[in-house]
Amino acid sequence: MIAADMLELQELRFVEGSYADLADPASAEAILRCCPEEGRLCVDENEDLLAVAFRQGEHWTGANFLFHPPDPAVIDLFAETEGEIYQEKREDWHRALREYFSLSISRDVRPAFEDIPPDRVEKCRSLLHEVWGERNGERCLDCCCGSGIGAIALRSIGMRPLAYDHDPALLSLGLERGRLQPEETACIDATVVSTYFSPAPYGAAFMLGTIRSFDQEIWEGITAELLYLAGDVLITTATEEEIRDVAGWCRDAGRSPEVWENERDALYDRWVCRA
Repeated sequence: MIAADMLELQELRFVEGSYADLADPASAEAILRCCPEEGRLCVDENEDLLAVAFRQGEHWTGANFLFHPPDPAVIDLFAETEGEIYQEKREDWHRALREYFSLSISRDVRPAFEDIPPDRVEKCRSLLHEVWGERNGERCLDCCCGSGIGAIALRSIGMRPLAYDHDPALLSLGLERGRLQPEETACIDATVVSTYFSPAPYGAAFMLGTIRSFDQEIWEGITAELLYLAGDVLITTATEEEIRDVAGWCRDAGRSPEVWENERDALYDRWVCRA
């Protein structure tokens, strides 16, 4: 695993139960129950704390501080070990954590049933190529990624997807099939994605969801977060009514949306909004 390798360890277990837990300070408190025999601390390029790891017996346990400051007692506990300090780029550690928790999903969560028709990848690739052409490694947020249809299509035109969804079974399927890459995938609530991710040049959401009156606020929040983080956003829906809702949310965010019907796909991505 990347995280263990960065600290020159054979194995490393984090006290946080999921990637989403990384934003909750309480999730790291279990590290204070350690009685460490050895310690290692990781800081970023600005010497801000990223993580700490302690050895008890043969096992190393770590806690992360990417999204919240540490309890001062953590630093005191590390000081008692007179341990080693490592330095990594913040984004590299972030990738390592995405990998760690994605591999946990692959190991522990039963994959959903296959949900992608064989021809949908090419239809999405064709749409993306028409809109954005060939790219050169630009980052694109893959909102509500499901089992990874968007990630494949984005890579096919030269983009680097950063995929997120709250359904671990769909993510497990995408990881199993190789559509999603562990270091590019996170299981989080898309209405709070800005807590975890930095702004990106592009953002995409394929077949955003079945937008109904009783859950419209949720999809509006998901769209607002995507628009907040990404400069050029492409969203598809199954129906014209849904895409009109999306376009309205884009206007509310100060964007100038363009809407059109996508003749490639009469079922999943029939309507498109670019903002």
